[in-house]
Amino acid sequence: MDNHRREERKKIMAFTPVHDLNKNILLGYIADLTLQGALLVGERHVEIYTELILAIDFPETPEFIARRMVIPARVAWCKREEDSPYFDTGVEFQKLDQPEKTILEAILERYQYRREFPT
Repeated sequence: MDNHRREERKKIMAFTPVHDLNKNILLGYIADLTLQGALLVGERHVEIYTELILAIDFPETPEFIARRMVIPARVAWCKREEDSPYFDTGVEFQKLDQPEKTILEAILERYQYRREFPT
């Protein structure tokens, strides 16, 4: 995978489960997110290059009535960290329409982790 990211990954503070709709299984939870893809942490190994239909269950907010997004994606990589029972899985979103991009941008703005530094 290309190590040069086009966009900085944003850590997400919200509990965000991600399901594989084709197999109707929980893949894991979002650790970080961009408009291009996401890092999932879960208990399942997923083969590289697998095409998925993801169902991402974002927290309900006053701005977003429909909190579930369905996004086609491809697995870019999957590995288990040493001494960990969990797999890190990088997925690349395949097709995002402008309304979906707008929703993701708003979710990133609302739920990204921001550390306040004392002045």
